Amino acid sequence: MSLRYYIFLKDVLMLAFTAFGGPQAHIAMMFKLLVDKRRYLTEQELIELNALCSILPGPTSTQTITAIGYKIGGPNLAYLTLLVWIAPAATIMAIAALAISYLQDQGISLEFLKIIQPMAVGFVAYAAYMISVKVVNTKTGVVLMVISAILAYFFSSPWVFPALLIAGGSVTALRFRQHPLEQDKKLRIQWANFVLYVAVLITAAVLGKATSSLPVRLFENFYRNGSLVFGGGQVLIPLLYAEFVDFKGYLTGEEFLSGYAIVQALPGPTFSFASFVGNLAMRKFGTAGQMLGSFVATVGIFLPGTFLIFFVIRFWDELKKYRVVRASLEGISAVSSGMVVAAAILLYHPIENTVLNFGIVAATFCLLMFTKIPPPLLILTGLLLGFAIY
Repeated sequence: MSLRYYIFLKDVLMLAFTAFGGPQAHIAMMFKLLVDKRRYLTEQELIELNALCSILPGPTSTQTITAIGYKIGGPNLAYLTLLVWIAPAATIMAIAALAISYLQDQGISLEFLKIIQPMAVGFVAYAAYMISVKVVNTKTGVVLMVISAILAYFFSSPWVFPALLIAGGSVTALRFRQHPLEQDKKLRIQWANFVLYVAVLITAAVLGKATSSLPVRLFENFYRNGSLVFGGGQVLIPLLYAEFVDFKGYLTGEEFLSGYAIVQALPGPTFSFASFVGNLAMRKFGTAGQMLGSFVATVGIFLPGTFLIFFVIRFWDELKKYRVVRASLEGISAVSSGMVVAAAILLYHPIENTVLNFGIVAATFCLLMFTKIPPPLLILTGLLLGFAIY
């Protein structure tokens, strides 16, 4: 491997430890380090790669930096880039889950987490607002957002979410004639990565059913969720809550919110929250089992997005010329927004409905909206207040 590749991976590791604030902040830091300073690619190339990743299911900033690695050094460098980018946050989230399990086993109260739980709801509410403002720009979009929010709230089955996404995309795809027609559409599709993506999904589902092995079923659960998330980590939260808290009961609502608050304080991808959920889902198997849960959850949540970016990047320039594809994105984005709105309400349910908790949710939302206080500092303050009070 050339010296240039080692320097690139060192830069990726630097980003993994310093990139706070979600996909938008991640991209800004990529511009500064990878474009302005290192000149691995041009500003226009990074904008186009990020646009492509934004409309694919999966973690946007993770797919973008993986695509940069692919552009610089092909598949091998891309996989190393993915590993270096996700490892720090995923490891910290696994350790956080182990710490919570240990405290519970020792009978030590987790009351000190009570401040950051409503703060996590405030983060989701802020994400719902910001996503809806950015992507819902038509009456049809507003209607789809409201309907999807209502359905996502009242029907918590994991299969409701992909059905809503498909339905939303289909509704706006019918209006494709409103988009300008482009000529010279010549798709040359290499199907290998897509076939691999589907094969892994089917194999995991069949093995999980046949063996009833919890690690295999966890891998399938996270792989499926990672295949359905349009819009980044905020949209992932309602999917995971519905499946692992409401539907399967692997975590309590309080544990889920505590983990989500912690991941807000970390650099790197929000999808690393899967490491926390997978860890606690395997707690009855001891520490080794919990670490296995973190591993299969992390691999499962990130792998489909990786397969898809490798698949689509080769023919994206031609695919986006099709009006039906461009039109469907409006509905998919509106439904994603509605799901995050529903998540903000659902995540409040496990919390005791007091004036204090509601005030913390509102205060967190307002601080994110009207100030530039970094999210990690907010979460750290919440933890310190929790220690002081409880």
